[in-house]
Amino acid sequence: MDSSPGLAIASLMVAIWLGIVVLAAELVNRYTKLGVEISRKIVHIGTGQVILLAWWFGIPAWIGVAASAFFCVLTLISYRYPILPSVSGVGRKSWGTFFYALSIGTLIACFWTQNLPEYAAIGVLIMTWGDGLAALVGQKFGCHTYTIWSIAKSWEGSIAMAIASALVTSSILFYVQGNLWQTWVIAIVVALVATGLEAFSKFGIDNLTVPLASAFLCFGLERLWR
Repeated sequence: MDSSPGLAIASLMVAIWLGIVVLAAELVNRYTKLGVEISRKIVHIGTGQVILLAWWFGIPAWIGVAASAFFCVLTLISYRYPILPSVSGVGRKSWGTFFYALSIGTLIACFWTQNLPEYAAIGVLIMTWGDGLAALVGQKFGCHTYTIWSIAKSWEGSIAMAIASALVTSSILFYVQGNLWQTWVIAIVVALVATGLEAFSKFGIDNLTVPLASAFLCFGLERLWR
């Protein structure tokens, strides 16, 4: 997108979407009994869809990186002061929200400049849908648990993570390159790796490892098997 008016409109739409997501999360947190974790998942899943808007409208890399840096600073402040409790609570022992913003900026910086936004989208959406649904399904239906390095997970949540990751990867690769055998094999491999990384989520590090590993693994396998 080269024209300034078009860029301004696209940026405004992204800002509006982010505002709607954060407002919805704040309303859920303040005026319902669903709990703060549900409001955080609204932010987690909702804000990740910005990558599709940025891809669709061709928003330049510098805007995405700048926005990521802004939200990195905002989340760090929010850990200390109650600016947005639906995003990150004061005193939380998790850097997940910070890693979330950092991973989006990193992926945009790496792939937008190469005109390969699909890989950034795969990494971000696996993080948003896969990790988000894994937590929700695990909390609601997680009856069969396992432990990795003192971190308790459920098989139900991990299965949800794997399915969501495979669907995200295969859908985007199918859209970009069509019905090739690589599309489906890569989707399975990426889903398994992402699920394994999500199982280790201490301090929210999975919000960094899952998107980065998923995107770069997908990129590497696609280049290897092309």
